[in-house]
Amino acid sequence: MAEPIDFYFDFSSPYGYFMSEKIDGIAAGFGRKVRWHPILLGVVYTVSEGKPLTELPLKGDYAVRDIARSARFHGVDYTPPAPFPIPTQAAARAYYWLHNQDCALARRFAHAAYRAYFQSGRNISTPEVVVEIAASLGVDGPALAAALQSEPVKTRLKTACADAIAKGVFGSPFVLIDGEAFWGIDRLPQIERWLDADGF
Repeated sequence: MAEPIDFYFDFSSPYGYFMSEKIDGIAAGFGRKVRWHPILLGVVYTVSEGKPLTELPLKGDYAVRDIARSARFHGVDYTPPAPFPIPTQAAARAYYWLHNQDCALARRFAHAAYRAYFQSGRNISTPEVVVEIAASLGVDGPALAAALQSEPVKTRLKTACADAIAKGVFGSPFVLIDGEAFWGIDRLPQIERWLDADGF
């Protein structure tokens, strides 16, 4: 049995959102499963000295057009959200809390949170919205609201970010296949060929 693919992403990353709509299906076609790892790009950027694309001179204007074009290319529903970017601690903490109980439910939550932000413009930076999204999936809202402020859940996210950095993760989406790293939604063709040919 092949090792699972590792998918790192920030809930504020549009390219991460596009990858989230594709990676499980692609992996399944090659008999692979995917481990999802929400991280905080703000934490990663303290090491990589990066910034959100839309805040970079010259590149920012390009990124706005490329994000919309990439959504059309990949056939993913997308509406530019405002505000953007946003802090995503609440969504990431919620994911890990849910994952400890039910991996499939955590995956459904991740999809719902991403779509709420990038399709409906809901501000998932707020714990209240995150809890509402999770509750719509049958999650105990008050229990999740309490968990988002708990030290074990906060520590879990901090550990996930540190582990990602230790593995060389510097952006979103970031995919690791048997130790081989692929950064960005534009690497999907390479990912598919790598899986098909067992490397190249």
